[in-house]
Amino acid sequence: MSQALQIHQKLREMILSLALRPGEKLSERWLETQFEGSRTPIRAALFRLETEDLVRRDGRAWVVAPIDIDEIAALAEYREPLEAAGVRLACERASDSDIEAVSEILNTCRPDGPREQWHQMGTDFHIELARLAGNAFMLKSIQGVMTRLARVRWLEVMTEARREQSWAEHRRILDCVQARQPDAAAMHAVQHIRDTRDRLLQSLQNDRQYLRAHGMSIVGQRHV
Repeated sequence: MSQALQIHQKLREMILSLALRPGEKLSERWLETQFEGSRTPIRAALFRLETEDLVRRDGRAWVVAPIDIDEIAALAEYREPLEAAGVRLACERASDSDIEAVSEILNTCRPDGPREQWHQMGTDFHIELARLAGNAFMLKSIQGVMTRLARVRWLEVMTEARREQSWAEHRRILDCVQARQPDAAAMHAVQHIRDTRDRLLQSLQNDRQYLRAHGMSIVGQRHV
């Protein structure tokens, strides 16, 4: 693996886990020291992160992209028809063993389990559910969506009650796929997306003082 790719992966993980805060400035000199790399692979990693909308240029420096609350609503609108179609196809195309493999993802999490595990479970569930549709374009789209939602989803899994609610919604969707009930699966998928959107926006509303106090930048027209 090239040094640029290694730096990209480490930086990406730090941004998605909020170790690097939204709005935080990134100097190339600091990055060179942090990753013991030269300017060329550092810049290559930053350019790649820029294409993923995880960093932005700020004059001659770079900044971690802020959390955009308008994007959360837009992504929900995008996800609804996409994931509804995906679960319908999964009802038709997925094998019993493939569905059971997705079920195992849910079964790995306990209500009192670590927050990191729940965050990963939610990401893996939606990606692997999309894979059951057997459509590579749908899968790639869902992977992109889950990446863009990764930072704010840390807020959604903050409490045990939120985690249990999200788990139950996932379980209902998968039960419908397992029972080969496309209409019900699509209905529950759409409802889950809307509920997730509302929880994320509410989390930003509740936690805005904490986020801003810790230097995290939030943009968008919706009130938070």
